[in-house]
Amino acid sequence: MSLITVKDLTVSYGANTILKNVSFSLDAGEIVTIVGPNGSGKTSLFRAIIGATETAAGRIELKPGLKIGYVPQRLHIDQTLPMSVDRFMRLTDRVSKTRSKEALEAAGVPDLSKRQMSQLSGGQFQRVLLARALINKPDVLLLDEATQGLDQPGSAAFYQQIESVCRETGCAVLMISHELHVVMSASDRVICLNGHVCCQGTPAVVASAPEYRALFGTGTGGALALYRHDHDHDHDHDHDHDHAHSHEAAE
Repeated sequence: MSLITVKDLTVSYGANTILKNVSFSLDAGEIVTIVGPNGSGKTSLFRAIIGATETAAGRIELKPGLKIGYVPQRLHIDQTLPMSVDRFMRLTDRVSKTRSKEALEAAGVPDLSKRQMSQLSGGQFQRVLLARALINKPDVLLLDEATQGLDQPGSAAFYQQIESVCRETGCAVLMISHELHVVMSASDRVICLNGHVCCQGTPAVVASAPEYRALFGTGTGGALALYRHDHDHDHDHDHDHDHAHSHEAAE
């Protein structure tokens, strides 16, 4: 069965319907990116999946025993509070220093355990949040605009790290992206959300869909481009029908 199945989901706050009849599924090892304008219900969808928001109709089915790791948009920590990365990693779970170290390595920041959280750059901080989400070896990673505040190279590096984690662990990824010009080349599907599922499919299919273009246009600001990682060039002939070149968004 799928890891997560969302069927005819409706979420309302009072008289305001945020999501209506949303349906999709996430399978093992799959990477799915959700895009949509502000107020389209992306975060409400995530909150419904983790049980933090009541649903008005429809259902969400999680595979029995499913372990979910969650990386939020942002996390505010008192800058005057002394807290090492290692202490932060083990705040709420009784995990060993070895497991904490393994998670930091998986997130690409193996040398930060002794650093103070207040001393981390934006990119390092997000990698630590990723490591914290990985500490219990989840089956699914949920990332809610996890690259917000990072510059484009920082975002690209973070996406590459997510791809690496998925490839090495088999973990599935469901990710909200606020950056229409950057969608990870490994994404199996993109879901365009605007209170309902406007369209979904491979990145190239969604980018050409009339529903997507009605929301985001067809110029540079609306281009759904893909970073081409080094390993992609060895498989260009296999993937050209699914992938677009990143330079197309810059033209």
